[in-house]
Amino acid sequence: MAQLWGGRFTKETDRLVYDFNASISFDKRFYAQDIRGSIAHVTMLAKQGILTVEEKEKMIEGLEGIQRDVEAGTLPVTEEYEDIHSFVEANLIHRVGDVGKKLHTGRSRNDQVALDMKLYIRDEILELDGLLKSLLEVLLKLMKEHMETYMPGFTHLQKAQPVTLSHHLGAYFEMFKRDRSRMKDIYRRMNTCPLGAGALAGTTYPLDREYTAELLEFDGPTLNSMDSVADRDYLIELLSALSTVMMHLSRFSEEVIIWNSNEYRFVELDDAYSTGSSIMPQKKNPDIAELVRGKTGRVYAALLSLLTSMKGIPLAYNKDMQEDKELTFDAIDTAKGCLALFTGMLDTMKFSRERMEDSAKLGFTNATDAADYLVKHGVPFRDAHGIVGRLVLYCIEENKPLDALSLEEYRTISPVFEEDVYEAISMKTCVETRNTVGAPGKAAMEKVIALEEAYLAAE
Repeated sequence: MAQLWGGRFTKETDRLVYDFNASISFDKRFYAQDIRGSIAHVTMLAKQGILTVEEKEKMIEGLEGIQRDVEAGTLPVTEEYEDIHSFVEANLIHRVGDVGKKLHTGRSRNDQVALDMKLYIRDEILELDGLLKSLLEVLLKLMKEHMETYMPGFTHLQKAQPVTLSHHLGAYFEMFKRDRSRMKDIYRRMNTCPLGAGALAGTTYPLDREYTAELLEFDGPTLNSMDSVADRDYLIELLSALSTVMMHLSRFSEEVIIWNSNEYRFVELDDAYSTGSSIMPQKKNPDIAELVRGKTGRVYAALLSLLTSMKGIPLAYNKDMQEDKELTFDAIDTAKGCLALFTGMLDTMKFSRERMEDSAKLGFTNATDAADYLVKHGVPFRDAHGIVGRLVLYCIEENKPLDALSLEEYRTISPVFEEDVYEAISMKTCVETRNTVGAPGKAAMEKVIALEEAYLAAE
C-alpha cells in the first residue's frame, strides 16, 4: 500500500480501513490536474531558489512523461496507491530518483486536492457551458423556423391563449441562458488558487503564491489558508446550478412526453432517440425525455448530500470532505449526458404544425380575443366575458371551434358580431397583434431573436 505518511505509524493500516479511506478509485480522474499543479509548483519552487533549475527540469520532464504514459494507457492508475497524489509522486520518484522526493516541498495534500478539484471544476464548467450553448443554438434555429407555427399556450395545463412554437421554445432559451450565466458566476467566484495554503496554516518556505496562481491562470491566490482547504462552497454552487439545469431539462422533457402522446401528437421523435415495446408493436416511447426527467433527482440528491456533509464540519480540513468528489463527478457526468442527448433529440424532432394549430382552435384559445372584439364594439368587458362564455359552451356542445361558427350562430348569442369577427379571432391575428416586448407576435419575436443571435455571437 503506497502511503505518503507512514513514518508516524508502527504497523500497517488494516486493509478494510485502507480501502475505506482511499480515494484513488475516483480521484484518478484528476491525474492531469494533479500533474499540472505539480509542474506549476516546482516551477515556482525553482523561481524562489528552493529547487535548482536542474531539479525543476528533471521533475517536469518526469511529470510530463507520467502524463503521456497514463494517456497512452501504458501506465495504469492502480489501486495500490491511496490517492492520485500518491500515484504521481511515487511514479515520479521511481523515474527521476531522490529529486522526486522534493516534489511535495511547501505543500500538503489538503491544498493539493483543493487545487486539483478547482482545476477540474473549471474545465468541467467550460464543457458544461459549451453543451448549454449547443442547446441554445438548436433552440434558436427552431425559433426562427417556427415563428408562424401556432399552438396553444397553457396555464394549469389548460389551453389558455394562442402562442407560437417559436415563443414557447423562447421561454426555454431564457432558462438555459440564465443557466450559462450561473456557470460563469461560479467560475469567476471560484477562480482563486489554494496551492500554498499547506495543511491549514501556510508554510515557512518563501513561496510566491501569486506566481503559482498566474501559472495556473487563476485571478490570484486565496487569502485565508484555513478557508483555502475547507472551502467547498463552489461545489455546492455548482451542484445547485446543475440542479437548476436539470430542472429546466426535466420541465422541457415533461412537455415533450406530453406532446409525443397519442392525445396530442404535436411531435414525432426521431427513431434514434426513441425505443419500442417488447410486446406492443405500435409503441414509440420517449425514453430519452423520461430518463432526463428521472435523472434530475440524482443531481438534486448530490446537492443535498454535500450540503449535509458540510453542515457540521469545523475548520479546517476533515476527511468528511472527501465525499464531495463522487457526488460532484456523478452530477457533472449526469448533467453533461442529459444535455448532449436532449439537444440531439430536440434537433431531430419533427413538429406537427397542423395538429398544433387545430389544438389551439379547439381549445378556444382565441376566446379572450373574441371578448376583446366585443369590447371594441362597445360591450362592457364583464358582459363580453359572459357572452363569449356562452359561445364556448355552444361550441363544446356542437364540437366546433369558434372560427367554424356561422355568423348567424354568432348573432344568435349577440347581435354585435359582424363578419369581421373571423379576422379578429384568427390564430394569426390573435398572435401577431401581441407585440409588446416578450410577446409572441412576429415583430416582437424578430427583435428578440436578433438579440439572442447577438448574444450567442458575442460568446
